Amino acid sequence: MKLLKTTIWAVAACLMLQNCAKKADEKKEEAPAQEQAAGREIWTKEQAKEWYAKQGWLVGADFLPSTAINQLEMFQAESFDTATIDKELGWAQNIGMNTMRVYLHDLLYQQDSAGFIKRLDTFLDITKKHNIKPVLVLFDSCWDPFPKLGKQRDPKPGVHNSGWVQNPGFDALKDSTQYPRLERYVKGTVAAFANDDRVLMWDIWNEPDNTNNSSYGKVELPKKVDYVLPLMVKSFEWARSVNPSQPLSSGVWAGDWSAPEKLKPIEKAQIEESDVITFHNYENAQEFEKRIKWLEPYGRPLICTEYMSRGNGSFFETSLPVAKKYNVGAINWGLVDGKSQTIYPWDSWKKTYTKEPDLWFHDIFRKDGTPYKQAEVDLIKKLTAAK
Repeated sequence: MKLLKTTIWAVAACLMLQNCAKKADEKKEEAPAQEQAAGREIWTKEQAKEWYAKQGWLVGADFLPSTAINQLEMFQAESFDTATIDKELGWAQNIGMNTMRVYLHDLLYQQDSAGFIKRLDTFLDITKKHNIKPVLVLFDSCWDPFPKLGKQRDPKPGVHNSGWVQNPGFDALKDSTQYPRLERYVKGTVAAFANDDRVLMWDIWNEPDNTNNSSYGKVELPKKVDYVLPLMVKSFEWARSVNPSQPLSSGVWAGDWSAPEKLKPIEKAQIEESDVITFHNYENAQEFEKRIKWLEPYGRPLICTEYMSRGNGSFFETSLPVAKKYNVGAINWGLVDGKSQTIYPWDSWKKTYTKEPDLWFHDIFRKDGTPYKQAEVDLIKKLTAAK
């Protein structure tokens, strides 16, 4: 009997030990999965500088093919115009540009995620052909708050960006039940290209606190920024969770950034969440340089992702040499005059323009590839060629 009891206890002890060992192994297997789910951290300043040193001086434009009025028309299957994209990026390459900033849209992913990713992959093949690495923008608070899939409206004659749409729109932004699909869009899009050296950077949210007062202000979501701020921070987290090899950023664009205590909460979040610092400036060269100096103390690479508005005193000949002096990346608004009609100024929403303005507001080329100003193209070529 004693022997039987001893044997039973021995078997029970072995089973307990095996069970404990199994649980320990399971925990070991879970740990990497949990680490993966957590994603990567925000880059250190050293990591950001190391990445930037490999890029060379970044010069490019916010790009929309001349045949598209907005992000949806650019990437929807029925209007995805690879011939025009290829042709116009060739013009950019010829003047020394090596990056483009390109806007995506959550509705494209919701409609057909596989098709959208395939078209984006095709686009990246075209950019690679022209030695251009794009910045891909995931969300945008500017212009029309009511985006819709399908055929996009025709441009309003003489009106700047008359068909551009927000992302997410009014309805998705106010409805937290739609946030899981926005999470799928961010994670799915970034994960598809997380280790793709054709992509330069992910711009999480363009001008997140822009309430479009001069255009759509009256129909904007009330207290819009209260919705955008937490969703933007979540979007950074979602993007980091899939471990992208490229940096993440969101550009500050208005206000006083001269000291941390002067930053609005959303600006503070933009800077704190960004691997590299991005900003916009559509003012004169002195103001451009001042803002570079405001941001330099953060000790991270700087890229201006929007500048050059001739009617507002921002020119290639004044701002671009400043960017080169400080090794700041420079991405101007607009490459080719097209359906976005950004040769017209912002005040075209209030003022009627019946013909092409003598002084183009944005853009570099006409639809046939001839430059608006040859001297500007010559300057860009000269500065991008110089080491």
